[in-house]
Amino acid sequence: MQSKHIVIIGGTSGSGRVLVRRLSENQARVSLLGRHPSPEVQQHLPGVHFYPVDLQNISTVLEVINKVVADNGKITHLIFFQRFREKENNWEGELQISLTATKEIIEAGTEVFDGSGENSIVVVSSIAGHLIHSEQPVSYHVAKSGLNQMVRYYAVLLGSRGIRVNCVSPSIMMKDESRQYYVEKEDLRKLYEKIIPLHRMGKAEDIADVIEFLCSDKASYITGQEIIVDGGLSLVGQSSLAKHLWDTNHLKIT
Repeated sequence: MQSKHIVIIGGTSGSGRVLVRRLSENQARVSLLGRHPSPEVQQHLPGVHFYPVDLQNISTVLEVINKVVADNGKITHLIFFQRFREKENNWEGELQISLTATKEIIEAGTEVFDGSGENSIVVVSSIAGHLIHSEQPVSYHVAKSGLNQMVRYYAVLLGSRGIRVNCVSPSIMMKDESRQYYVEKEDLRKLYEKIIPLHRMGKAEDIADVIEFLCSDKASYITGQEIIVDGGLSLVGQSSLAKHLWDTNHLKIT
């Protein structure tokens, strides 16, 4: 990805951190926008420039986008990782961070793409756009579902400008931030590995791989698509899963 300018919103942890590290190794110019820099960015990765920004302040965000372009050149690829992490006011905050910020940045960013005809936008969503995860609030589910439709909308709207728009939706992932949890909860990890068709938990690298592909020439005729990265788990029917757990003594009725 040499000579390309990739703008990443969020991405200071998990799969975003992995992707930023790879892009730096590939000598890409990376502009990373977020609230706090990752340890790697603090160590001054080559080609990576961090810009602190509060995504709830849209006018400031758009000013930062202009500064990013002035500093590092027009945009080749735009990648969204951000999510709302505060506990209070989760409805308004989630919709602002996930939907409004994404919309405003896309509409501003498309004016400063490099016009090469090989531009792309990738949005990281979640399987919660389709399924219900009871540990997450309703705002999270609505936001992810909205992102999926936003991707389809902009894929149609921006196609004539040579800008592809796609979505990556992960499910259960073992990232650096959650690794210790699954080490301590070994039985839970083994259960996930048993019910996932590929018999392993996903890694941050798996998500980064798909994003790299969607930003490459190999995906030049792919737009408006959602790629679910879950090892096939969402394909398993509920009745089959319940029977499997029952047969293997993993299901206990209390």
